[in-house]
Amino acid sequence: MWITPEEVLLANALWVSERANPFFILQRRKGHGKGGGITGLLVGTMDVVLDSSARVAPYRILHQTGDSQIFCSIACGSSRKEITEHWEWLETNLLQTLSIFDNNEDITTFVKGKISGIIAEENKSKAALEDEDSGKFREAELKMRKLFGMPGEEKLVNYYSCSYWKGRVPRQGWVYLSVNHLCFYSLLLGKEVTLVVQWTEVTRLEKNATLLFPESVRVSTRHTEHYFSMFLNVNDTFKLMEQLATIAMRQLLDNEGFAADHSLPKACKTLKNVSALKRNLDARAKNERYRALFRLTQDERLDGHTDCTLWTPFAKMHIVGQLFVSNNYICFCSREEDLCQLIIPLREVSIVEKADSSSVLPCPVSISTKNKMTFLFANLKDRDFLVQRISDFLQRTPESGHSGSPSPSTTPLSSSLPTPTGAAGEPSQRRHYSPSLPTATQSLLRIYQKHAPEEHGPKATKEELWNIHFLEFGRGVCMYRTSKTRELVLNGIPESLRGELWLLFSGAQNEMDTHPGYYAERVEQAMGRCTLATEEIERDLHRSMPEHQAFQNEMGIAALRRVLTAYACRNPGIGYCQAMNIVTSVLLLYCTEEEAFWLLVALCERMLPDYYNTRVVGALVDQGVFEELTRACLPFLYEHMQELGVISTISLSWFLTLFLSVMPFDSAVLLVDCFFYEGIKVIFQVALAVLHANMDTLLDCNDEGEAMTILGRYLDNVVNKQTVSPPIPHLHALLTSGDEPPPQIDVFQLIKSSCEKFGSLRADVIEQMRFHQRLKVIQSLEDTAKRSVVRAIMTDSAFSIEELEELYVHFKAKHIISCYWGASTTAAERHDPSLPYLEQYRIDLGQFCQLFGALGTWLCGTHTATLAARLFRLLDLNKDGLINFKEFVTGLSGMYHGDMTEKLKLLYNLHLPPALCPEEAESALEATQFFTDDTPQGEEVKEAEDALGSGDAEEKKEVKDYKYYLRMWAMENEPKKETIKDLRRMNQEQFIELCKTLYNMFSEDPLEQELYHAIATVASLLLRIGEVGKKFTNNGANKPTDTINAQAPAPAAELLQPEKEEPNGESSSGQSLVCRALAEAQLETPPQQTSDEEVKDDTSVSSYSMVSTGSLQCEDIADDTVLIGCAGDQQRRGSILDGDWSITFEQVLASMLTEPPLVDYFEKKGEIQARMAICKMQRRVERQVSSSSDH
Repeated sequence: MWITPEEVLLANALWVSERANPFFILQRRKGHGKGGGITGLLVGTMDVVLDSSARVAPYRILHQTGDSQIFCSIACGSSRKEITEHWEWLETNLLQTLSIFDNNEDITTFVKGKISGIIAEENKSKAALEDEDSGKFREAELKMRKLFGMPGEEKLVNYYSCSYWKGRVPRQGWVYLSVNHLCFYSLLLGKEVTLVVQWTEVTRLEKNATLLFPESVRVSTRHTEHYFSMFLNVNDTFKLMEQLATIAMRQLLDNEGFAADHSLPKACKTLKNVSALKRNLDARAKNERYRALFRLTQDERLDGHTDCTLWTPFAKMHIVGQLFVSNNYICFCSREEDLCQLIIPLREVSIVEKADSSSVLPCPVSISTKNKMTFLFANLKDRDFLVQRISDFLQRTPESGHSGSPSPSTTPLSSSLPTPTGAAGEPSQRRHYSPSLPTATQSLLRIYQKHAPEEHGPKATKEELWNIHFLEFGRGVCMYRTSKTRELVLNGIPESLRGELWLLFSGAQNEMDTHPGYYAERVEQAMGRCTLATEEIERDLHRSMPEHQAFQNEMGIAALRRVLTAYACRNPGIGYCQAMNIVTSVLLLYCTEEEAFWLLVALCERMLPDYYNTRVVGALVDQGVFEELTRACLPFLYEHMQELGVISTISLSWFLTLFLSVMPFDSAVLLVDCFFYEGIKVIFQVALAVLHANMDTLLDCNDEGEAMTILGRYLDNVVNKQTVSPPIPHLHALLTSGDEPPPQIDVFQLIKSSCEKFGSLRADVIEQMRFHQRLKVIQSLEDTAKRSVVRAIMTDSAFSIEELEELYVHFKAKHIISCYWGASTTAAERHDPSLPYLEQYRIDLGQFCQLFGALGTWLCGTHTATLAARLFRLLDLNKDGLINFKEFVTGLSGMYHGDMTEKLKLLYNLHLPPALCPEEAESALEATQFFTDDTPQGEEVKEAEDALGSGDAEEKKEVKDYKYYLRMWAMENEPKKETIKDLRRMNQEQFIELCKTLYNMFSEDPLEQELYHAIATVASLLLRIGEVGKKFTNNGANKPTDTINAQAPAPAAELLQPEKEEPNGESSSGQSLVCRALAEAQLETPPQQTSDEEVKDDTSVSSYSMVSTGSLQCEDIADDTVLIGCAGDQQRRGSILDGDWSITFEQVLASMLTEPPLVDYFEKKGEIQARMAICKMQRRVERQVSSSSDH
């Protein structure tokens, strides 16, 4: 690259001059390339350890005039190729111009100006494409791509100095963290260490401090462990590793490749030597923490945060904390946990103004809302900028008709739901939806308890306490959330307020207010759809709380159906998962349909991430977290429970339904209250408290069933003693047996006990545990998928289980690499999680060609890519440009484990359509039409006559017994095994392509000459067979042309006459046999060599592929192909092929069996283990350019 001219005083220190002219010098740094001795080793080591290689490229060009001792650097390069291009440009464009100048100073001024102009032009073109990365960082990125052979699509995020422990010896070097790889490079005294690990292969990532590895990071894969230490900032490095590993796991889970979020705000201060990608990831991490803290939607973008104080009128004091501003919200969080939290939607803000500043209240800002609440923030560092920023966001905020005041469930949401009608206005008869279905206009519990007597017990007292709280702390989305709020929640939310507060604490209220009419649109969109999700929903509708009267009639069932199908329509990636029906039915008891829908959105997409997908990954992750918490808090019980295998069995049902399926309803709904306020932490606390309460009895258990019975009986007897409604019978009551009823456990006491004993759990610690478990769970699911795929195809393949598993790894690696290094199709098209494991991962033509070249046995030099493309087209049965793993293995299995007949059958099919495309054989399709038509010409005439017959005959044809069509349909659906007689005939052009493939296939075989002799003999025989067959075809089908066709073989017979007079040595050569074979095909022959010496001097002429120039298009002719008949007679191109000539597969097989070398070659079993070992070494990183680019 061209660099801004800088003076260099010591031009030869640590550098070697390689080229020179009167004005420029090309130099190479010692320690790079070949040679250099001890000085080169020391310089190379110094460059790696001190990172001077990131600043100093291994090649440079200096400018010098006359005898001056001052040099000026004008260009540098990471490879010899790059620097040579610059050197040649200088010699071509500047040398002649500089020779005109008389003054050396004018020469130097001209060169500097010219180079500065080139740099300015390059910067103009790059400004729109590249981010604001520093020059040093871009050089480090170029160095990474050169060292590890990465393509331009691979983006470096950051790099750090560290030590890599290889055995017991630390190697000091640099770790490069890119979007998809962890790379390490070290060069100490000539010993090079290179490591490349894909993030998708990482199974464990942890930071630990031991005596041997102080402040180290351990990166584990399925087979190895890597230790890195001696970081300058280990925490920053480890956080970035966690982020990149999380992105990779998301890629495995959802097939979502990484994409920089350009909507994130830019940093005010650009840090030196930090990439734009690193800043983007840092901003992304801050956004995720901000959204999780305040339960905001995924599209919220944090603009900034600052320290401040908030005046709290209820406590009459200023609370220290942080103020957060995003595009739709102003939020505050106290420094002390649970002291105070505040969320102010900008749609609720009416006035933002600067208040009078004083010594008691410095730099205050007052924010007033539409429901007459005022918030006073003080001690703001940059008040003017903050007010201006909030004003800018307010101008972009649309006016909302919703207010922040509470909205009890009295609005008839059903009025907004569309009535399904047909095209002419009649009621639609679509499935599951009918205007006659009853619609709930409010929460189901309110409908079915409308006539219940008024209560004056604990329930009324709770409502009074909450009303007092609303008067003191406010009500609605702008309510102060304090420790008193938490106490009220732990004591239970009244039924009349439960829906309102669930919406508030979960953040669903904000999402519902900003999306008016969204739910009605989704319901209308889902009407009439019949998908896998709707079928599963229908099966589970009547299993959702059947004991509750609200779901014993059509009103509750219809409401549940609408909410679930609307969500399946909103999020087809999740669709529907078991346990969603139980949770949604509980939401509908306390909320309207629209409110229940948005609560379900908050649960599935924010509060319980990845819980309700096809593989319940989130629940499995939290199951692992629960096991880890049990080991830390209850170590003795953990060991015993692990022996019984109980924890993994119980926890999944507890977490998926939030205890709703294992506890009495009135008790479990109190846990849901706590969950919506505190998140998943409270579920872990209660689960640990349940184990702790039953520790003694569980330690005495001898099997899993006994432990399950104990826990089931305990949970079934967790009661809510404050409820006055009749108890709802529970399924777990069946577990209660014996004369003595088990003791009842008060749910409030259970919640209080869980907070006292396990209240030290923090949300950030749980998130850290989730990260570790997510790596383990997703990689475990990938291993399960691999085993499932192997089991599914092992009976249809001759490969061993180990070979199939290794092939699956290579196949999946190609798919994953294509997701982030680009391909002809998008990643979403190649990966469909809804499909069976066998069909989820698919590759396109380019990736298949790479795998074929690495693993295939039929390698044909430059012809390999053509053969691979034909095999791809043959395997791609649905013609979508993608093949799955089963299809891939089918192609390989035929090459490696088939007998001679199967291999030849595959090879034969590769030279017929659709494998042989029209571009490769111009007249192949036209020539094969005659042979692929199964109907004889006589029958065609008969059918034509029948078509012109009377109308009565047509009617007779139409009126056929339906049983006839059923029999025909059954015959079509029967799996038919293709025999060799079913294969189509091969015409002359396709046969020439087959010969070309065979000649290329044998070019590297030890028995090359014998194979060429054998195939030439077979080709000659098949050409004669085709000629004979043509006579019979023409005699039977078209007698008037007999005299013409009978004369056709005459030229071939004449050309074959000299064959009998040739000496034995000459007749045995492969070339002469090819000439005779092509002569029979009426093609021109090359001049024969006249002596054995010329044959020996020629570079293995017989190893060349010999075809006619008229039979191939230019792009199909390989580099090693000898063109026959290319001198003169250009008008014969394409006209020499005989359209009547054809052969069958049986004839090809019989001819091949006459030659022992060919039989041995095709009967030989291939060894795929060696090829997979080589491919595994190359798979560590996909090299698009050679890393040793010093030539």
